[in-house]
Amino acid sequence: MNRTDAILQRLLSLHPNKLIDLSLVRITRLLAELGHPEQKLPPVIHVAGTNGKGSTIAYMRAFLEAAGQKVHVYTSPHLVHFRERIRLAGTLVTDKQLNAALEHCEEVNAGRPITYFEITTAAAIYLFAQEPADYLLLEVGLGGRFDATNVIDHPLGAVITPVSIDHVEFLGSDLAGIAREKAGILKRGAAAVVARQDEAALAAIADEAQKLGVSPYYAGQDFDGYQQNGRLVYHDEDGLLDLPPPKLLGPFQFDNAALAIAAVRHFKLPVSAEQIAQGLGQVDWPARMMPLKIGVLRKLLSAEHELWLDGGHNAAGGGVVADALRQMQRQNPRPLVLIMGTFANKDAKGFLNHFGDMPQQVLTVRIPGERASWSARQLADLAQAQGLTARPMRSIKSALAEAAKIDGARVVICGGLYLAGHVLEQNKTPLR
Repeated sequence: MNRTDAILQRLLSLHPNKLIDLSLVRITRLLAELGHPEQKLPPVIHVAGTNGKGSTIAYMRAFLEAAGQKVHVYTSPHLVHFRERIRLAGTLVTDKQLNAALEHCEEVNAGRPITYFEITTAAAIYLFAQEPADYLLLEVGLGGRFDATNVIDHPLGAVITPVSIDHVEFLGSDLAGIAREKAGILKRGAAAVVARQDEAALAAIADEAQKLGVSPYYAGQDFDGYQQNGRLVYHDEDGLLDLPPPKLLGPFQFDNAALAIAAVRHFKLPVSAEQIAQGLGQVDWPARMMPLKIGVLRKLLSAEHELWLDGGHNAAGGGVVADALRQMQRQNPRPLVLIMGTFANKDAKGFLNHFGDMPQQVLTVRIPGERASWSARQLADLAQAQGLTARPMRSIKSALAEAAKIDGARVVICGGLYLAGHVLEQNKTPLR
């Protein structure tokens, strides 16, 4: 165990009864004792939603960095190494910086109850306050209103990505109620941009905004973006942009990119159309319809196979993966093999429902080292009950060996970010 992991293990023990306990009391207390670093940050853009948060932040970061801006970024969860969550002025935090901040927060907290996400978020905010930057892109961990990131009283703006059913054990199963919690990041006097939403979610967000006197900028009403002849066409009140397609793959990425463009334009960030076009070609966000072309695991397949990785983990995430695969299948038909592992509290049935009869085979695995994972057998039974040909496998490697028997297959590893992280680590894929 390295030093960072040892520190994180100690921090986990500070709140043993509930790993997730949505509240702002503990983190506001700790931030006050740290000297209120949340009041010493560059302009903050706060991002909540169910799907697309990370991709939207990746686009905004790419646009701003193309414009020469220095950008702090906070995202979660990480894929392989914890330090992926914290980017200081464009560069991932070093182990030395991270360890020092975590240990300082641990010392100041003095053993009092606080959740893992709260104290690590406090450490990130402490780091952001120490390093000069032009902007901070801040991703909500869970929900919004009582998420540990919701300690910024005066953000530059808020972005709400599409809201759907997820984390029902913490947020409930009522879509309007979930949307209200996500809209808890809206602040009086701060601008807001909202993605396309289900009707119930949109009404709930609009109601919360009205209470605060906020007039959000809505997708489909105030701006729009769509794929046309392979390019991204975006338009708003300031005009039309004819842009190259996003580097990130999948039809849904046109929506995520358009949302990010709306944010930088509505928030009046110093980004030109040319810099947006440049950012679309440079954006990087691992484990989102990510092709794996080299690596230890890739070598288990022949050169004629394709290997893809996606971290979508809920029903809506399954929909966007299925849409991307349908587009690929139309352009270049291949036998499709899904290798899937996910947590038992996720809607695996809802995820798989989107794929119809596309998969020739579903190979199921347990997420390594995760007791809360579906077993491979349970997940295979669920897939078979939906009429899919499914088999449980012992590991990712054994699943890939099985997939290798199908000539020219398009192999997609999917089901969640924890599985994606395990795959990237086993494949020895470098993350920047």
